[in-house]
Amino acid sequence: MQTMETTYNPAQIEAKWYPYWLQQQLFAPGQALADATESRPYCIMLPPPNVTGSLHIGHAFQDTIMDLLIRYHRMLGDNTLWQCGTDHAGIATQMVVERQLAEQGINRHDIGRAAFTDKVWDWKDQSGDNIRRQMQRLGTSPDWNSERFTLDEGLSEAVHEVFVQLYREGLIYRGKRLVNWDPVLHTALSDLEVINQDESGHLWHIRYPRKDGHGHVVIATTRPETLIGDAAVAVHPDDERYQHLLGQELILPLCDRSIPVIADDYVDPEFGSGCVKITPAHDFNDWDVGKRHELPVRNILNHDASLNDSVPERFRGLDRFEARQRIIAELQALDLIERIEEHRSAVPRGDRSGAVLEPLLTDQWFVSMATLAAPAIAAVEQQRVRFVPENWNKTYFEWLNNIQDWCISRQLWWGHRIPAWYDDDGKVYVGHDEQEVRAHYQLPDELRLQQDEDVLDTWFSSALWPFSTLGWPQPSERLQTFYPTSVLVTGFDIIFFWVARMIMMGLKFTGEVPFREVYVHGLIRDAHGQKMSKSKGNVLDPLELIDGIELGDLVKKRTRALMQPHMKAAIEKATRVEFPDGIPAFGTDALRFTLASLATQGRDMSLDLSRVQGYRNFCNKLWNASRFTLLQLADRQLDNSFWQQAEHPVNRWILARLQHTVNEVRRHFDGYRFDLATQTLHEFTWSEFCDWYLELSKLLLTDEQPEHAAETLSTLLHVLEQLLCLLHPLIPFITEDIWQRLREPLQLSEISISVRAFPTINQCIDNDAVADIDWLQAVITAIRSTRTELNLAPGKAMPLLAFGAPEQQQRVQRFLPWLQRMAKVGKLEWLERPQVQQQCASTQAGGLQLFIPLAGLIDVEAELARLDKQWQKTSREQQAMQAKLGNQKFIANAPAEVVAKEQARYAEKNEELKQLREQQASLLRLQAEQA
Repeated sequence: MQTMETTYNPAQIEAKWYPYWLQQQLFAPGQALADATESRPYCIMLPPPNVTGSLHIGHAFQDTIMDLLIRYHRMLGDNTLWQCGTDHAGIATQMVVERQLAEQGINRHDIGRAAFTDKVWDWKDQSGDNIRRQMQRLGTSPDWNSERFTLDEGLSEAVHEVFVQLYREGLIYRGKRLVNWDPVLHTALSDLEVINQDESGHLWHIRYPRKDGHGHVVIATTRPETLIGDAAVAVHPDDERYQHLLGQELILPLCDRSIPVIADDYVDPEFGSGCVKITPAHDFNDWDVGKRHELPVRNILNHDASLNDSVPERFRGLDRFEARQRIIAELQALDLIERIEEHRSAVPRGDRSGAVLEPLLTDQWFVSMATLAAPAIAAVEQQRVRFVPENWNKTYFEWLNNIQDWCISRQLWWGHRIPAWYDDDGKVYVGHDEQEVRAHYQLPDELRLQQDEDVLDTWFSSALWPFSTLGWPQPSERLQTFYPTSVLVTGFDIIFFWVARMIMMGLKFTGEVPFREVYVHGLIRDAHGQKMSKSKGNVLDPLELIDGIELGDLVKKRTRALMQPHMKAAIEKATRVEFPDGIPAFGTDALRFTLASLATQGRDMSLDLSRVQGYRNFCNKLWNASRFTLLQLADRQLDNSFWQQAEHPVNRWILARLQHTVNEVRRHFDGYRFDLATQTLHEFTWSEFCDWYLELSKLLLTDEQPEHAAETLSTLLHVLEQLLCLLHPLIPFITEDIWQRLREPLQLSEISISVRAFPTINQCIDNDAVADIDWLQAVITAIRSTRTELNLAPGKAMPLLAFGAPEQQQRVQRFLPWLQRMAKVGKLEWLERPQVQQQCASTQAGGLQLFIPLAGLIDVEAELARLDKQWQKTSREQQAMQAKLGNQKFIANAPAEVVAKEQARYAEKNEELKQLREQQASLLRLQAEQA
């Protein structure tokens, strides 16, 4: 038998067991099963993290939940597959490599497409293992042998197959449409890649002169530079103010042309003057108005958002914002600006570049979504896919019922190149490759073809992830076994980006939904409910929490991550407030247990490091309890089966509480209530097993109770082993380490706790034993509380007077050794009738009235003097805090988290003062009785 180290060392344990799991190949499907073909398949798809990235605390949370489910089902005997892999992350990855080239004074066009993509692949090969290493540090157990990448050969084949099929069915088309254009990245973006955020700006009210010379109309705009592309001014058809202008012409300021006044229901007559400039090439609503009225479309922007050659010569080549200032100045000089207002409006920015986007008319590829959306809506309505919690159904339906066609082409070089070829006349041919295109369209060899330069949106390949990773479009055993998958674990922020598109594509190409359930979790925020961001200095790296990091190193890392050295002082200030001494090393298990405890079914979760510290203490408590248990094996004979015939109520009680815990944990795991599962396990481990059963069992393990020692030792080891199995999905490292030490004494055949059977549900519980020990706990707790109130020395035995019914007296006699050991009860005397005893402290519990004679136990005068001195000290501290919180300058200038901490400390001092007064009052009553 292996002896346990005195001190719990998570780093040492983690370094030992992950390599062992890999060596034993415990994560592959069917490895833990005698017959995988007879087992229920259980599969989870890892939402593929960007190959560019590092894991943040949100990833750690999501990975913990997925690993918890996989380990739980592996222990249930299911044939489990956690399919892992990474996403090529088109825009993000290309940006990283372009920045590296820029540092060398090179851009991608200097070296060409082939050389650039080679450099991206080199970078991917160098840094691609980063995600894997971090996931392994978190103790995750995916099947690493089947790891996939969205640009690998098999997934590329799936992408081409889907594109070709959809194109030939008329569901993919190419057309000139208005798109969200990123002028920094020079690519189109889908609506879901746009961040609309309210920003302060201006609203310019501009006069458009009437062509007939009879006055002008006033339009309001936030983008005056686009007026050069105006095709009309629109008013509402029912707006009586402008009926006489319909069909009239207006002179477009700064341009040598006129535009008509038209009527359209799109116009809000209450906004501004009720007249709206219509610029079809640079506004999505205006595009629709332009189509209805057959207005000309005039694009005024280049791809970098500078003004193009269609504008007056003096504005050509100007950046859009520089052009705005020039145009405003010219309008003011011509007295065409009526007024300028401060105005807040939603500004569209690219989620990657942060640049202000422009609606731009370009040729792009689109997926027609309405046909694909209908079956996806029906699948959730018919509960073939179930959202947990169900309120996310509404969000899903709202988006799909109002879905727009999906722009899938991106003007990038890194990604799945669109499988379309053009001849010299611009005619398009779509196929898996050029050879297949020539065969399908019967093209002669001498016809020159050029492949489309664009690549597909990253989310296009991600939408195929559940079946492409399992081998589709080729038939495979894995696809047949594990598809549809069991559950998808994801954040609510990508229900549109990813979840809905996977359901649509899965139904279209396999005829089945991609997963049966979708567990939707919230976002991790900091301890004060603030969103984590680099600029706030509150982002938590999971490895920092696992390994710890000194304050100076933490400040340097955060400042470097922000890439804004001028923010160093602000970052340092924010960091010092939150982590005055840096972050201690909590270990992986403590972090995992914390994250699982946060998994409520709400939208947001706040992560407080004091909570992580609390679960670090929990792991330490488990370690010490296990060490005590294993020490009991010294010089003892163990019969593993004795616990099954346990007779003593203490043993039967802990077995009953264990069974109740098993039933509750399985119910909570199955219902995705991981927060409730952690509460149940924490309560059983800390309170019932460690604080109560270990103490209760010590008497039974002594020579004074030889008839119960063997069953108690067997029960103790059995309960510990089952508890480790219950905890293993949550805290895999410490449970593996302790469990391995139990293998020999318990003669366990499995090579790892991860393939040990999860404890089974059983309704057979000894309620009499539970009632007995509940009674004993109540009596011991009441006596201990009274001792604490009187400040009695913990180890000092005290006499006890008691009154109770005969059955309670019998209980006292049965459990008197525990009362003597755990409540330090000395001489026990039974009273004939219930009456208040003079010079005694009293309490009630378990149907008993209990009195503690104080003569010789306590010096009332001395204790009153001690309490008064403590009260004076605490009162001074409380008054100082009160003054500080009453200082308005402190409240106004101190960070919110500092004020909150001071308020919490003030509340604690008030509670201390209240308790001191209660103790004083109790002693004064005793003093009066003695007099």
